[in-house]
Amino acid sequence: MSRLQTRFAELKQQNRAALVTFVTAGDPNYDASLAILKGLPEAGADVIELGMPFTDPMADGPAIQLANIRALAGKQNLAKTLQMVREFRTGNSETPLVLMGYFNPIHYYGVDRFIADAKEAGVDGLIVVDVPPEHNEDLCHPAQAAGIDFIRLTTPTTDDQRLPTVLEGSSGFVYYVSVAGVTGAGAATLDHVEEAVARLRRHTDLPVAIGFGIRTPEHAANIARLADGVVVGSALVDQIANAASDAQAVEGVLGLCRKLAEGVRNAR
Repeated sequence: MSRLQTRFAELKQQNRAALVTFVTAGDPNYDASLAILKGLPEAGADVIELGMPFTDPMADGPAIQLANIRALAGKQNLAKTLQMVREFRTGNSETPLVLMGYFNPIHYYGVDRFIADAKEAGVDGLIVVDVPPEHNEDLCHPAQAAGIDFIRLTTPTTDDQRLPTVLEGSSGFVYYVSVAGVTGAGAATLDHVEEAVARLRRHTDLPVAIGFGIRTPEHAANIARLADGVVVGSALVDQIANAASDAQAVEGVLGLCRKLAEGVRNAR
């Protein structure tokens, strides 16, 4: 079983949802970002999404756009992001780590080289938001052939006709974007989330994680009662944006992660 399968199976036995945390690699700089990454599992993150910085993150709202700008200003690139994963893996072989981003940097790096290097570094999954299922052969199929899960986004506008196409070839978990809009946008109602999770479960046996707009331990707990995973990104990234020093950025992210984890773990 993959690290993602193992982690979701363990949490199912414990009757709780996964806390999935997102941060951008290299934000606010390489060293502070690595300290955050290494500290997240102990702070309660069950799965980590690590953003691959890109100049045009079109699915992301202002908080993560600014994180990308900060990371790129510090000369973060895909090679350094994979190096960060390698350094994370020297001290942690259990926590699933997923790279999230856009196809352009991967295409530039070279798909085959990227998949080989990502596998060697210890990457468990990919979320690449601008590669639709019609282009599975460009990245999804080669990644899965190498043992890297390919995680699909589904949205409130993905209808029952489109859903099987989107889910075909999905692995690891399904990421449900709970609002029509960018990351950090307003939150969906719990009724909407409950309905969406039920609909997705009619189409797939994969764990369902909910993201976009979850900012507080209370909100995370509410979502954790309904879904298999709770994804928090912008709220964590804001801790970095508002920090006066690297040390404050690291503690801000890990401190909020601990509170979110407590909310998720006490939800059911």
